[in-house]
Amino acid sequence: MKKLLVSVATILAVVLVLFGTQSYLSSKTGTGTSSKDVLNLYNWGDYIDPALLKKFTKETGYKVSYETFDSNEAMYTKIKQGGTSYDLAVPSDYMIQKMKAERLLLPLDHSKLTGLKNYDSRFLNQSFDKKNKYSLPYFWGTLGIIYNDEYVNKKDIQHWDDLWSSKFKNQIMLVDSARDALAVALITQNKSVNTKSQADLAAAQAKLTTLMPNIKAIVADEIKMYMAQNEAAIAVTYSGEAAEALSNNKHLHYVVPSEGSNLWFDNIVMPKTAKHKAAAYAFLNFISDPKNAAQNAEYIGYATPNKNALALLPKSIRHDKQFYPDNETISHLQVYDNLGQAWTEKYNDAFLEFKMTQR
Repeated sequence: MKKLLVSVATILAVVLVLFGTQSYLSSKTGTGTSSKDVLNLYNWGDYIDPALLKKFTKETGYKVSYETFDSNEAMYTKIKQGGTSYDLAVPSDYMIQKMKAERLLLPLDHSKLTGLKNYDSRFLNQSFDKKNKYSLPYFWGTLGIIYNDEYVNKKDIQHWDDLWSSKFKNQIMLVDSARDALAVALITQNKSVNTKSQADLAAAQAKLTTLMPNIKAIVADEIKMYMAQNEAAIAVTYSGEAAEALSNNKHLHYVVPSEGSNLWFDNIVMPKTAKHKAAAYAFLNFISDPKNAAQNAEYIGYATPNKNALALLPKSIRHDKQFYPDNETISHLQVYDNLGQAWTEKYNDAFLEFKMTQR
């Protein structure tokens, strides 16, 4: 019996060690936890200043369990499955619309939000979340053109149609995204980037196909690295990717065509499975504080929707029209809608057919 008790004690000790190890790993890797003093935050990789997480814990007592995703679709699938009770997540505009329609989000109690007054009204009340019932803006940005002034004259690349110039044969890198590539073609034809007209989509695909002689490569996140290394003269990509590329190559510039482009948002939402609502509201108020939002914007390099945070940023940042375009340009930007499965597949098919024409 004594040996049995020793064995049982040994097993219990091992179990406790393993449990303790798992708890430790959870805090390091971001696996969700149910402790009442924890905030389970689900975000894109490297999308917040780590110093702010430490500051949040110090100020509020809530430890942050931080888990990352690499696409809206991966985030959506995991939240829909409900395996982990995330308290806050950071999806993009069209995905918020989709999650809202599928009742995967909790409405925000605005009476518990102390920082709403800090946000620029231009970035509130967007079509994907009217009156910000379910989300708060985190970062915003645009789709635009990076060019290298060693190979391209500024005056030659200010508009989307300029991409079709014969002088840019085999010199353009295009972001690997159906919505973005087709948006460029649709805008040149004065059509909505959310069109559900088969004729409009077919015309956009046809025009995009005529751009192929100028396409050097169709790539994703690697664009910023390739452009920084002078691998191409021009690229079509997002403002955040552009900011990183520009920081590594003084010859790079970013332009948002004045005739229009995509205006994207990443907003913070509360999934319906959230268990730590007090912690969630504490974080929403913390990240809405202008000093914290400004610190985060400097670290990430994306545009902040917090107008009082923007005022705290260096002039070199807040006056940079590459990443904070003027009101006239912003007025021509379009936010992507959730097109639904059927039309999403049509856009994807059109883009795939375009890619198949690549040399």
